[in-house]
Amino acid sequence: MEFLSFKRILRAGERQLMSCVRMAATPVLSRRAVAFGMCATLALSLVPVAPALAQDAKVAKLGHGFADTHPRSAAMKYFAEEVAKSTGGSVKIDIFGNSAIGSEEKMLMAVQSGTVDLYMGALAPIATHQKELQIFDFPFLFATDAEAATLLDGPEGQRLLDNLSALKIHGLVWSGGAFRNLSNSKHAVGALADMKGLKVRVMQSPMALASFKALGMNAVPMAFTEVYTALETGALDGYEHPFVDMYANKMYEVQKHLTVTNHVYTPVALLASNRFFDSLTPDQQKALQAAAEKTRTFQREAELREAGEALKKLEAEGMAATVMPAAELDAIRSAIEPVIAKNKETIGPAFVDQFYAEIAKQRK
Repeated sequence: MEFLSFKRILRAGERQLMSCVRMAATPVLSRRAVAFGMCATLALSLVPVAPALAQDAKVAKLGHGFADTHPRSAAMKYFAEEVAKSTGGSVKIDIFGNSAIGSEEKMLMAVQSGTVDLYMGALAPIATHQKELQIFDFPFLFATDAEAATLLDGPEGQRLLDNLSALKIHGLVWSGGAFRNLSNSKHAVGALADMKGLKVRVMQSPMALASFKALGMNAVPMAFTEVYTALETGALDGYEHPFVDMYANKMYEVQKHLTVTNHVYTPVALLASNRFFDSLTPDQQKALQAAAEKTRTFQREAELREAGEALKKLEAEGMAATVMPAAELDAIRSAIEPVIAKNKETIGPAFVDQFYAEIAKQRK
């Protein structure tokens, strides 16, 4: 309707302008002077009409920490396209990937304050403020990607997203996730004993720190933007990450040994600042949510597709892979049982029991 009104105004203005032009062609000098003045005034009044509608477009800043070659980076481009399409161009998203606007912790803080509008990534940096998020640092919580996705898309996952409102964050969707594995530059790790003494970067989460320390490693919390340099200089021996991320960030250049452990499944979420989300119209909010849900499907499919190839690519680049034997994985589980028990009390026994019960229900 607004566009049709604009066209009617423009056509009326054109008719008036042509009338002025005809008057200006009169041989009567006095009438010609008046006509020229009217034409000039009318032309100036029409100039600002066109850009007025363009000013209604809302431009949002989206930050993430993934390299351009990562499937999650491709997913965010897809999200931006879907938002532009579903809002008729009234909402535009500018993407800042590869930690261009800061670490995950800094981006999450910026989303809380409203200086960054959207974020996609892990929530470990805010897990100290939302203790229930620490459940995702429990080792061997999920057995498969499908199991994790089902739980995240269910009531338990939605409740965790809804709880972010206390931090001035609007949770759109759990958009993806992957199992983490271990790499290092010292030696092959094929047993619990091989882990002892390694200086390894872990996510900034109390549970992650305590788990790796229980395995005899020197666990170091560090922003991911600093990890490559720390590995390159020898300040760190290793780190843990999904294989897709290892390859996308060219970690094979500074790491020679990797171990298949699948010890933790880390989900990533697509979030909006409350300030940005609340500034949208109801229709724009619905369009943003729908685009996020379509992106979730796109992102998970892309992650799973590329995860199957990532390990082969890392080996092709010269990394030596070791699969942790089942008996050693059992030894790791035993070593971290006290950590899980302690953190269960910290997070809330009722919540943890309910979470495990939902997983058990899926497995049946």
